[in-house]
Amino acid sequence: MTHLWVRSEQRDNEKRTPLTPEGAKTLLEQGLRVSVEESPHRILPIAEFKAAGCEIVAQNSWTKAPDNAIILGLKELPEDGTALRHRHIMFGHAFKGQHSGAALLKRFKAGQGTLYDLEYLTDEAGKRVAAFGYWAGYVGAAVSLKCWHAQQQGETCPALTPYQGQEHLLSDLKQDLNAIASHPRPNALVIGALGRVGRGASDLCTAMNLAVTQWDIKETAHGGPFPEILEHDLFFNCILATPEAPVFVDKSALTRARRLSVIGDIACDPDSDYNPIPIYRSATTWAKPALTVADPPRLDVMAIDNLPSLLPLESSQDFAAQLLPWLMKLDKLSAGVWSRAETVFKHKVREV
Repeated sequence: MTHLWVRSEQRDNEKRTPLTPEGAKTLLEQGLRVSVEESPHRILPIAEFKAAGCEIVAQNSWTKAPDNAIILGLKELPEDGTALRHRHIMFGHAFKGQHSGAALLKRFKAGQGTLYDLEYLTDEAGKRVAAFGYWAGYVGAAVSLKCWHAQQQGETCPALTPYQGQEHLLSDLKQDLNAIASHPRPNALVIGALGRVGRGASDLCTAMNLAVTQWDIKETAHGGPFPEILEHDLFFNCILATPEAPVFVDKSALTRARRLSVIGDIACDPDSDYNPIPIYRSATTWAKPALTVADPPRLDVMAIDNLPSLLPLESSQDFAAQLLPWLMKLDKLSAGVWSRAETVFKHKVREV
């Protein structure tokens, strides 16, 4: 019997879940065994998983799970250096030259475990089968707008806390903008506008009545430079770091004449060798959303890597619905999306 073990997230401010109680019930009806760790943070209460028929286990007990259990989570594991013997489904952030990725892969190598990276679950055409992209874009644009609002008052964006829902987020932003109604509303440029992340960022801009310029591969194919970025108030990077990605904003922009005052690096790969915005080197946080990289004129970078957790309910429901059909195929790890993800892992783990 395939055994899926849903672990509690251990990262601060992480309230999302990759499986809902309704999804767990479907898996149980398919014949899977589903264990769910207790969690004081998960947006969906443990009582709903219990009512669905799941086995409830102690928080952070996955290290003692049976060898054949498949551990399902979202964000990174504690960096304690221990060997990893299980099969893990999560975002590993280890395959694109991230400096912390090698350490994680060495742990899998030592324990002979396997990483099925959620970012590398792809269909036959190479398209990801499940992603938080839309809500990352939506929330990333919202937080960047909050950074801009704070700038207009000579302040820095305050600490963030999750919203109860999308309408609460929009209401908060409208209140911010109404408080500075004498200021013209900013305009924005979105790169990657045809993708999930870019659509989310563009939709937030539309909801807030911001003028938005939408770019994708066609507009960036020439490789730069991109002076148009500096002519917008807000710039949202919505494409992942890859060896082929051009540099959008380099250090020369810090001293050039520009209108640009906030960069929302929603893709957020600051420690990648292929970072397309190499003017900063570490992600920002919920406690300090904005990093000032130039002043004057002031330029802030917003680069939070778990943005969808600001709307944990909507983002969890969306992602879990995308992932569920593939979890239903966990008994066929040697085929399809799981096989492709394992092939990527095996190739990368040989390099460490």
